[in-house]
Amino acid sequence: MPAASTTLRVLAASAIVSLSVTGCQALDDTGVALGRADLVNDLVARMDRALERTWAAEYQLNGGRTATIAQTEKPLRSSYTWPEGKITVTQEAVSRCSGAAGRTSCTVSPPVLTAGKPSVIVYGEARERGLVTPPAVIRLLTEAALDPAATIEQTDTTLAGHHATCVDVTGSGDRFSACVTNEGVLGSFVGTLDGKPAEVTLSRYTDTVQPAAFDLPAGAAVMDTRRTTS
Repeated sequence: MPAASTTLRVLAASAIVSLSVTGCQALDDTGVALGRADLVNDLVARMDRALERTWAAEYQLNGGRTATIAQTEKPLRSSYTWPEGKITVTQEAVSRCSGAAGRTSCTVSPPVLTAGKPSVIVYGEARERGLVTPPAVIRLLTEAALDPAATIEQTDTTLAGHHATCVDVTGSGDRFSACVTNEGVLGSFVGTLDGKPAEVTLSRYTDTVQPAAFDLPAGAAVMDTRRTTS
């Protein structure tokens, strides 16, 4: 099992164990704790399953900008595109693109083992660039579930035509809200990640993906570092 997937499940399991085994906790408090753990576990399970499926999602960012996430099962591919760059992981290469002053440059590197989930690498690199990722949101939810001072309020909504479960979290840390669709896709997030304000809202979702979603940006200067053989 991929490391990221395992981590998400371990975090959920830890929340359940830690919140259930509280020797001096009142019955009412235990009920609240179990409710938090069940909610976090459900959201984790949804997002974990989504790592193995084919889908594409478009998000609205601050200032009217957009970002897209796309992935496919066969062949295994994943990409995250935002106004300043793009990260793509396929079975042939890992491509990192960035743009500045109207020019885009891409570095194409040899492929890496993804254990069936190329999105693990994409999400890891996307977070390093300050982008909102499902694993980052799940970690915040799990930390909130383990915080006895936190308040987690659940609501339901519809985003881009898809039902989503939402939580509004207030605790010892920063306040945030997040929604996850029934398909396991991050529906929205408003809060702080790594000390910086972040906001995304799902504007489009589809379970089919165009091959062009994994292409390098048109007109980009490309440096291919993969070894070539004759």
